[in-house]
Amino acid sequence: MTSSTDTAPSSGPKYPGGSGGQRPPAVRRAPRGEPLRRRSFVARNPSILWFLLALSLFTLGVTVLAEATGTGLLSTSFIKTLGKTLCLCLVAVAMDVVWGYCGILSLGHMAFFGLGGYAIGQWLMYARTEQIVMGNLDGQPIPATPQEISDAIGTQIFGVVGASELPAIWAFAHSLPLQLAMVVLVPGLLALIFGWLAFRSRVTGVYLSILTQAMTLALSLYLFQNDSGLRGNNGLSGLQNIPGYENTPQATLSISFFWASAAALAIGYVALAWAVSGKMGSVIRGIRDNEARVRFLGYHVESYKLFVFTLSAIVAAIAGALYYPQAGIINPAEIAPIASIYLAVWVAIGGRGRLYGAVIGAAFVSLLSSWFTGGGAPDIELGFYTVQWTDWWLVLLGLSFVAVTLFAPKGIGGLFDLINHRVMPDREGDYGPDTGSWRTEEGTEEEPPR
Repeated sequence: MTSSTDTAPSSGPKYPGGSGGQRPPAVRRAPRGEPLRRRSFVARNPSILWFLLALSLFTLGVTVLAEATGTGLLSTSFIKTLGKTLCLCLVAVAMDVVWGYCGILSLGHMAFFGLGGYAIGQWLMYARTEQIVMGNLDGQPIPATPQEISDAIGTQIFGVVGASELPAIWAFAHSLPLQLAMVVLVPGLLALIFGWLAFRSRVTGVYLSILTQAMTLALSLYLFQNDSGLRGNNGLSGLQNIPGYENTPQATLSISFFWASAAALAIGYVALAWAVSGKMGSVIRGIRDNEARVRFLGYHVESYKLFVFTLSAIVAAIAGALYYPQAGIINPAEIAPIASIYLAVWVAIGGRGRLYGAVIGAAFVSLLSSWFTGGGAPDIELGFYTVQWTDWWLVLLGLSFVAVTLFAPKGIGGLFDLINHRVMPDREGDYGPDTGSWRTEEGTEEEPPR
């Protein structure tokens, strides 16, 4: 006598791919009366541990080889390059969340990156100039009034554009905590307002990409004006001179910023990975795959898109606030639309839809760009023409983007699928009974594979 669990009922739903009405073996029910057991966040995202391990080993290796803390095999300038690269990896991860996971091709995220740099740059320039002014006034027989000090600082900063007064947007430049708040609030508020106007109007696809590019272009053109309050085309300079650390060697400052950049990348990676996992992550990916179906299921699509867009803008601004003190200067050219296009290229080459792919793409292209444009790559003499990589690097980058799009749409990150021998079936829809789609139902003790 066979039990009821050994044979399938003669009637009932048939599952494509199954036989005789039996459930697919990948779907398992929890025993009746027992609570469902869900895998932890780390168990569902093992790549996070691998990424953190690789980042820790890389940070340790650089620390051992740095001039300030180790053997000195790595120069201070190269340490700064590595620190800036980690910041670019962080903004690439933010871009991957909004594009690779939510399906919003934003061509304006480097604008938020630049705004974060301008916010921290205001404090750096003000504090450094204040020290210089106070040093010059120390020998005066009559102490200067606060207004005289403010006028002297304004003349020192804005004399290059023919002005002598601090604009209103510099009202908080004297306070580091307030300017750090501006790093988050200004780009976040801009993204919130722009996203709310665009998403409530249900602008999608290429039209949304054009709108983000137009926003970036408008902001860049405004900052080029001398009366913008941010010194126009001159930008903010001398940002590598950290107030209060004048006697600290640049080697020590560079490794300190490198550590800060590595920590920010680790925290940002984990936070964004959490944001795109679980049920919320499923909804976000569903919006990318079929926005109309997600809206029909009752989800407020605009709220999810606005959350992802604003969060990624804030992360991009934090990355910019760490990047420009290492670069030493920021000007409106850093916010030009071409910078955001480069960012999309990095993510595509690394493999969008994979956070580690965005990191790989940004690091690979950024370091390769520094090598080609910095004179590291030797020129190629063809007899009738000399190939100089400083002129041909962008052509090579464009060809690489086209090649990846046509022949390797999963990017460099897709190589990990081959290494792990994981062949992902083609999805023909969202979760459901369609042939080739992932199947799930209530009572399963683990989520279907991703």
